[in-house]
Amino acid sequence: MEGGNSPSLQLQQLPLATAAVSVQPHTDSFSYKENLIGALLAIFGHLVSSIALNLQKYSHIRLAGSKDPRAYFKTKTWWSGLFLLVLGELGVFSSYAFAPLSLIVPLSAVSVVASAIIGIIFIKEKWKPKEFLRRYGLSFIGCGLAIVGTYLLVTFGPNSHEKMTAENITRHLVSWPFLLYMLVEIIVFCLLLYFYKERNANYIVVILLLVALLGSMTVVTVKAVAGMILVSIQGSLQLDSPIFYIMLVCMIATAIYQATFLAQASQLYDSAQISSIGYILSTTAAISAGATFYLDFMGEDVLHICMFALGCLIAFLGVFLITRNRKKPVPFEPYISMDAMPGMQNMHDKGIAVQPDLKASFSYGALENNDSMPEIYTPATLPIVQEQHGSKGVSAPPYRVLEHSKKE
Repeated sequence: MEGGNSPSLQLQQLPLATAAVSVQPHTDSFSYKENLIGALLAIFGHLVSSIALNLQKYSHIRLAGSKDPRAYFKTKTWWSGLFLLVLGELGVFSSYAFAPLSLIVPLSAVSVVASAIIGIIFIKEKWKPKEFLRRYGLSFIGCGLAIVGTYLLVTFGPNSHEKMTAENITRHLVSWPFLLYMLVEIIVFCLLLYFYKERNANYIVVILLLVALLGSMTVVTVKAVAGMILVSIQGSLQLDSPIFYIMLVCMIATAIYQATFLAQASQLYDSAQISSIGYILSTTAAISAGATFYLDFMGEDVLHICMFALGCLIAFLGVFLITRNRKKPVPFEPYISMDAMPGMQNMHDKGIAVQPDLKASFSYGALENNDSMPEIYTPATLPIVQEQHGSKGVSAPPYRVLEHSKKE
């Protein structure tokens, strides 16, 4: 009897064991409250971080335009920006502990909207209504679309919640969907890195795809670390588990390499292009990672998923319009740069001269100099007519002067 009843007892206890780690149904009203808390923390964090970065930029500009000999880190404005930046990043970090990953990541569009509005407010010039609309019409349309997209994201975002315990994170880490996702991501990352390093494929899409793949792992580990800290604060200690420190090390490492690739992209391309393309690629990769690792969309109906995707597309379009309207900085070059002269090798030619000179002679275009080699490498002399001022104190010029006869 006991041997016959033991399988049935195991089958009855199995749902109770799996229910402890299963995702809560989206009909729970408390899950909506957690979503709202996480969304508000993310919006607050991105907004404060945008204000902080603009404050620090303002301190640099003000010092550059004045005769103040102080360094930037000795000004109150810069330190205020740093304090607000830390506060904003803490808000974004803590938001991952409350709401699903796929909901928090697209809300970074708030920082783009805030930067656009702050940039318009700080402009000192007076515009006529027609000129103002022509100049900033796309920015206002983009801000409106980004706000509408953010509203749809918060309203129809995934509603899956589970406690970020060490057991749950380990179970997700060894699940076959995430292992398959990691295999594909590693292969794609290695191929992109090969073309970027060995084939000199310095395209903006290649660099920002590397950033997006690293960023997807960064946000996965950030949610795990933030969630385990929250569970520990609530009374169940998780910081003594090895998985916590594994996630912490992965978070720091991927964030550092992500910043490295972003710095390389900023040296080659405009910041507006990096903001728009980077936001689209990073958000798409992060949502895919969240749906695979944390099963964010498990139990969601088709309508919520479609409305969430529509909110993402509207937010993408809004960010693109905001960054599209930015003016590209044109460097001021009062003189002809040597690397812009024909026949000179520069970085844009990938080491190939525009007009290669292979005959060992000084030539320009189709005009060749047929002089002999010894005469070519002799020092050039300047034919200068020296005026007679009758002054004995005038020193001789440092170069050789050719005296012309009257016959010439």
